[in-house]
Amino acid sequence: MHKYLLAGVSAMALVMGAVSSASAFDMMFPKGQGAFTWDSLQKFADAHKDLKGQTLSIWDSWAEPGDKAQWEAVLAYFEDATGVTVTDASSKNYEEQARIDIQAGSPSNILVLPQPGLLADFAKQGKLKDLGADTTKFITDNFGAGSSWATLGQYVGPDGQKHQYAYPYKQEVKSLVWYSPDAFKEKGYQVPKTWEDLMALQDKIKADGGTPWCIGIESGGATGWPATDWVENLLLLTQPPDVYDGWVAGTVKFSDPRILAAIDLFGSIVKDDKNVAGGTKSVATTPFGDSPKGLFTVPPQCYLHKQASFVQSFFPQGTVAGQDYDFFYFPPMKAHPELGNPVEGSGNLVTITKDSPAAEAFIQFLQTPISQEIWMAEPNSSFLTAMKTANTKVYSSDALKKLGDILVNATTFRFDGSDLMPGAVGTGTFWTGMVDFVNGKSSKDVAAAIDASWPKS
Repeated sequence: MHKYLLAGVSAMALVMGAVSSASAFDMMFPKGQGAFTWDSLQKFADAHKDLKGQTLSIWDSWAEPGDKAQWEAVLAYFEDATGVTVTDASSKNYEEQARIDIQAGSPSNILVLPQPGLLADFAKQGKLKDLGADTTKFITDNFGAGSSWATLGQYVGPDGQKHQYAYPYKQEVKSLVWYSPDAFKEKGYQVPKTWEDLMALQDKIKADGGTPWCIGIESGGATGWPATDWVENLLLLTQPPDVYDGWVAGTVKFSDPRILAAIDLFGSIVKDDKNVAGGTKSVATTPFGDSPKGLFTVPPQCYLHKQASFVQSFFPQGTVAGQDYDFFYFPPMKAHPELGNPVEGSGNLVTITKDSPAAEAFIQFLQTPISQEIWMAEPNSSFLTAMKTANTKVYSSDALKKLGDILVNATTFRFDGSDLMPGAVGTGTFWTGMVDFVNGKSSKDVAAAIDASWPKS
């Protein structure tokens, strides 16, 4: 297998069947029909008539069949508008292959990855093209929490200065609480608008004899990661975003009182046996995918579950969004109005790793509303966008529209912190430290151990 990895994108894909051309996919929606912003496609086409006959290669992280086929349906519109022939490829080892191709000097024109840390490494090596100040301004002006998304794609280049190397495309939301509308209706509970309301609801549920939360953080070798999401989100609710940024960069220590306060705030929930289905002792041994099932029992084992949008795939078969379950935004604190509506999540970043006129045009294509709307409207889509100019009416479900509204209305967006930290910490001691915390260790002891594990160079 390794010898194929060393061969570069084209040879690798031929062996594994991972290459496809978007021209093999029909445009899913007839041009001119529906609520799409078709004029944005026409304006783009008019400005790029000179690209006909050129080629564009793309390497991304999207797998067959779902995301890959939906992504390539979007690419079909780029081909139609420009006359460019697109080759799209990926593999299960997409990060490793991207690194190998770049080091071998044979990268694709376009690279799409969900790992900003890896892209920062490529930028420092001089392997990414600076997308320029105009791209920074576009992201800042046209995305919800635009400055956050622009910053996420800015890395230090070989000149020691930060530049805009990446463009955001396809976002995800983690700041969500899931619940059963029927269970809420039966008890007369209302969706909380603030953190203080959420804590009042937690107390009301307990007073009524119920259990507020289902929490499970077991995930095999990755056990503990759901607890890191709690801490990250709570830090965004209690501290300015620059504290979060310093924390993931290592300049703000885990032992900093502000970080300890966020950990202990999580502890005030998870370390109270009455707050958690099965009690605190069950949290570290309950698989994260099983933990939300308590929402659907009769009577409910719990009424609330915090998890990202992907958790729906773990819900009981046959349950229907908006009927059997719903969600609300993990709410801001009334005590901190200056922090607005912060959102934690993740997403993909598009970069140019081999420059060409078609590659530069592709970044401009992704700035059109139509490039977002096609995927937004596709059946069984999971696509979300923070682009404010995209027409949210085309989302294929009400649930996606609600999630998209959270992104568009965010005042601050921050990427999953553990994914940004050095691997030894973010996917190592931070995970295990949260298991230790849930199982009884103090926040100070856990923080000290994590700080000690931070790489020294």
